[in-house]
Amino acid sequence: MLLDAASLYFRAFYGVPTSITTPDGRPINAVRGFLDMSARLITMHGPDRFVACWDDDWRPAFRTDALPSYKAHRVAPEGGEEVPDELGPQVPILIDVLAAAGIDRVGAPGYEADDIIGTLATRARGPVDVVTGDRDLFQLVDDARGVRVLYTARGISDIDVVDEAAVSARYGIPGRAYADFAVLRGDPSDGLPGVAGVGAKTAAALINEFGDLAGIRAAVARTIVPKPPLTAAVLKKMHAAAAYLDAAPVVVAVACQIDLPPIEGTLPRVPADAAALAELAAAHGLESSLKRLGAALRWPADALL
Repeated sequence: MLLDAASLYFRAFYGVPTSITTPDGRPINAVRGFLDMSARLITMHGPDRFVACWDDDWRPAFRTDALPSYKAHRVAPEGGEEVPDELGPQVPILIDVLAAAGIDRVGAPGYEADDIIGTLATRARGPVDVVTGDRDLFQLVDDARGVRVLYTARGISDIDVVDEAAVSARYGIPGRAYADFAVLRGDPSDGLPGVAGVGAKTAAALINEFGDLAGIRAAVARTIVPKPPLTAAVLKKMHAAAAYLDAAPVVVAVACQIDLPPIEGTLPRVPADAAALAELAAAHGLESSLKRLGAALRWPADALL
C-alpha cells in the first residue's frame, strides 16, 4: 500500500475540525486524521507493506521547465507551496511520529510523491494499492500487475476502487490511456490548461479513434480532409496547441524509474522508538489515534508505555 501522503494529510486537515488540538491548544487535526486514516486502511485492506510517499519537491524543475503554469497558482507569495497556517506546523510532527512508529516515509530530491509511487509500484512483485485523491495516478492502474488506485474523493470510509474497468467506465477510454486523456483535457487544479476547446468527450473520442497521443498527433499532421472526430474545428485547435502538446506529456507522466534505494515498507510489529513515540503522543495529544494505529498493526498492548 503506497500512500500519497500530502493528499491524505490535506484531506485530514480539511476533514477533521481544527478544534482537535494538542494539550497546549495547537491544532493537531491533520496528524490525528492521517493516523486514523492509516489505521483504517490497514484494517480494511490488510497490506503486508505500507509506505508513506512524500513530496520532497512539490513542483519539480523538470515539470515547470516544460510548462511554467504547472501548479503556479498554488505558489505562496513568499515562495513555496501555499499551505494553511494551521497545517504547516503539523507536518514536521507527522514526520517525527511516522519515524518513531517505524512506518517508512520515502521521498527523493527533485521529485513528487507521484514519482515515488510510480517507481515503487513499478518495482513491486505483487499487487499494489495506491491511496490518493489525485486522479493523475489513475495512469498507473494495471490489471495485469494488480495495480489499482484507492481513490479518496469521498473519504477513507467511502473509497472508489479504480482499476482499468473503472477508468473506462468513468471516462470512456482504455485504462492505459489516462495520461494522454489528461494532457488533452487538462486539469486546472494543477495549472494544466489542456487543448483549448477540447473537453473530456472530444479527448475520449480522439483516443478511441487513434489509440494514444502520438497516434492523434500523427493523424492531425496528415489530415487534409477533416472528418469526425478530427473535424475542422478540432484540427484547428490541435494545431494551435502544438507547443503545449510538446511539453505537457513530460508534466503529466509519472516518473517510474527514479533512483531510489531498496524500500522494505514492512509493517512495524512494534514501534521503532517506543519512548519517542510515547513522548510525541503525550506532547501532542495523539494517544487515542496511536492506540488505534497500534491495534491495526497488532502492537503489544503496552507498546506506548
